[in-house]
Amino acid sequence: MAGYDLAMIGLGVMGANLLQNLERNGAKGVGYDASRAQMDKFFSGPGKGKQLVPAQDFKDLAAKLERPRRVFILVPAGKPVESVLAELGKVLERGDVVVECGNSFYRDTERREAAMAAQGFHFTGMGVSGGEEGALKGPSLMPGGPLDGYRRLAPLLERIAAQVDDGPCVTHIGPGGAGHYVKMVHNGIEYGDMQLIAEAYDLLRRVGGLSNAELADTFAEWNRGELESFLIEITGRIFRQPDPEAGPGRMLVDAIKDSASMKGTGKWTVQDAMDRGVAIPTITAAVDARLISAAHAERAHAAAALPAAPAVNTGMDKKAWVDAVRAALYCAKTCSYAQGMALLRGASTEFQWNLPMGDLARIWKGGCIIRAKFLKSIQEAYAREPGLTNLLLDPFFKEALTSRMTAWRRVVSLGVQAGIALPAMGASLAYFDAYRSARLPANLVQAQRDLFGAHTYERLDRPGTFHTEWK
Repeated sequence: MAGYDLAMIGLGVMGANLLQNLERNGAKGVGYDASRAQMDKFFSGPGKGKQLVPAQDFKDLAAKLERPRRVFILVPAGKPVESVLAELGKVLERGDVVVECGNSFYRDTERREAAMAAQGFHFTGMGVSGGEEGALKGPSLMPGGPLDGYRRLAPLLERIAAQVDDGPCVTHIGPGGAGHYVKMVHNGIEYGDMQLIAEAYDLLRRVGGLSNAELADTFAEWNRGELESFLIEITGRIFRQPDPEAGPGRMLVDAIKDSASMKGTGKWTVQDAMDRGVAIPTITAAVDARLISAAHAERAHAAAALPAAPAVNTGMDKKAWVDAVRAALYCAKTCSYAQGMALLRGASTEFQWNLPMGDLARIWKGGCIIRAKFLKSIQEAYAREPGLTNLLLDPFFKEALTSRMTAWRRVVSLGVQAGIALPAMGASLAYFDAYRSARLPANLVQAQRDLFGAHTYERLDRPGTFHTEWK
């Protein structure tokens, strides 16, 4: 019997939590999962006693929904999404709205939207950030696709999204795959942020000699200032977690294998930046860092075979070193965000999406993994100049980096001398120095290309392309 407002297909942790969020905010929902055990677990547990009912199959799901139907999908990207859409195509009717909430590749989203539109359905590819807690209590939502479809969803999405000082953390991102594209780049920025924090930890621990207790205090202090963010906050908590398998005083972080995995969105961001011709070296370095971390046994062998760097005296006490690393982290983080926003700007121009750059910073201020005080400054930068070419050119960030520049360079220099791998922090500094250089050595690269491959070159003193028969 019809009468329910929406359906959720996929009752894993994210789908189950998002469905509870929807119900808590006034929706009567239908839940379905291909796994009967998953269905039973949800409806005998968190879904019990709420305005939620199970569907036996896709036909039953469609029959239970008011028209136009609103169906949310939260299953793994790829073939599972294709399978669900194929089944929905058999039971939905013109005007129904389908919202795909996984981490799908934006090109797949665009293809699916076209196919669904041909059947008369409104298809929305929506990025969801915030992890399990965000899905339950209020995520950052990045819906793309047709504006008509978004308008039918907006009242509901605005209620379930995280709420910040200037509204809910949701906006219509743009047409086609814009929503999933923005979520992809969001995740790329997240990779950069996490790697930069890890490098700051390495500098504090190995060069500064901070204990886990001192690290916990340091990150807690940083979270009360300019670096306030979800990632900084949870990092401080991590250093206070005892290891339940070890003796008193042993912290869990020291027992965790130093091998980071990834699901693919960071790699997609790097590959897409190559296609767009946009440099994102900090994010690329963060992906590379995860790849090399995975070679754990090989690194262990190399550590025994290759010489270590000598010990380094920073010439600073602990507090001064902590302050210098904080300044370096802020600068490197600025460059990482500048790269991500430049990539979004490039895609927006190429695909004619007209991405709301300031609004993207706004909806990331709450709910999502990269939520941070820092984002308000980015939002203000785009309010000052909506067509801002690069975040580094904004007056606020220009002053912020200038005032911290000496500490940034010193930290990177001392870290390198001490043999600390700083792929992301070093890449951020190299990006800054390259971006501010009126002349780079690329003239030599182009001369080499012309000599060995007759690729031609341009001149500074007159227009046109040229080739030389090099001696």
